[in-house]
Order: sequence, then structure tokens, then C-alpha cells
Amino acid sequence: MIKVADLRKTYITGKIAIEALQGVSFEILTREFLAIMGPSGSGKSTLMNILGCLDRPSSGCYQLDGIEVSQMDDNELARLRNQKIGFVFQNYNLLPRMNALKNAELPLIYTGISRQQRRERAMAALEAVGLGGRIGHRPSELSGGEQQRVAIARSLVNHPSLILADEPTGNLDSKSGEEILSIFERLNEGGVTIVLVTHNQSIAARTHRILHLRDGLLTLEERRKA
Repeated sequence: MIKVADLRKTYITGKIAIEALQGVSFEILTREFLAIMGPSGSGKSTLMNILGCLDRPSSGCYQLDGIEVSQMDDNELARLRNQKIGFVFQNYNLLPRMNALKNAELPLIYTGISRQQRRERAMAALEAVGLGGRIGHRPSELSGGEQQRVAIARSLVNHPSLILADEPTGNLDSKSGEEILSIFERLNEGGVTIVLVTHNQSIAARTHRILHLRDGLLTLEERRKA
């Protein structure tokens, strides 16, 4: 599903060049559940931004479902993101004045589908994560685990083939974190490819494979589950 080859990203700050990625190469198979680990400054966030079509590499190749992504313009990247990728973040990124249903609908607003279709798809996504009875609640009325479930539902409404999750359990207690991981496992079993950034070894151990980054380099690959 994903193929990156000699991926490099350099940021220029004044007269200083910071090499965030230094020639990273790997593949991710369709329906794989993969973790990316590494210390702060290792290049994890940069890599996730590139995989999510939020940024472009300085050089190298990135293919998503056979499509060469690295040379796309902003409009093409936005279209690809909306069609193929769902995002889940550590801080949920929900709009506080909108209820769960409206937050889940957000990625559908610019797709041209009707209001009724948006509502139906958002409802189905919320029910899939166990929040069918909480659709009218705003984020302040939901627990952290419930807010993250809304964020996962939001990532699902466009029926993505890939979900990118950046420390999705980082702000949760152990029980809520376990519930979120179980949702990801069910989604993966249903055919969704998932890439998860985490600092937690026990969480990473739940995935099929772990990529370790350090100083912008891929230093180790571990296979965990068949």
C-alpha cells in the first residue's frame, strides 16, 4: 500500500539546515498494523506528515496505492488526503462548540454529498466506536476516551484505506487506552491499514511490525504478530 524510497526532508532555519529524515526506505502492506517508535527529534512527526500528505519530502519517492505522491501540488494532496486517509491525534482536535455528530461529519462537508448522507455516515461511524448514544454531546461533556472515539469516528466517515494515528492513547488512562487500541485492532481486522506513532512499547507490541527511527534514520525493524 505504501512504498517510500530514500525519503529525505531538510528544514532550513536561518543559515542552519536540519535533516529531519535522512534517506528512509520501507514498505507497508495493505491491511498491516504498523507502529513507528523513536525519541523526540527522531523524525517521527515529519514522517507522519509526509505519509499523511500534509508535507512533501525534500527528495525521494513516496507511493500510496501506486500513486506517486511526492510531486503532487497542494490541491492534489488535499484531494488524496480526503479520499484515502483518516487522521487520529493525541489531543483529539475536536471543535468544542459542535456535538459528537457534527464533529464526526466534518470531513464530509466539502465532498458534495447531501446533509442526510453526511448524518447517516457520521452516525454509522459513531455507532462503530460505541458512541451511538452520545451523538448530541459536546466534547466538554465527554470523557477523554469518548472524545478519542469521536476522533476515530471522524477519521472513518470517508471510508479511508489508511489511518494515521499520532500517540492516540497518550492522554488517556490505561482502561481508555485499551479500549481505543481494541477499536484499532477491529478496524484493522476489517481491512483498514493503520500506522501508529507511540512511545509505549507495550502498545507497539500489539501491532504487526515496529519501525524504529533515530536522528532521521530507520535503525531497526521488529516483526511482532503474524
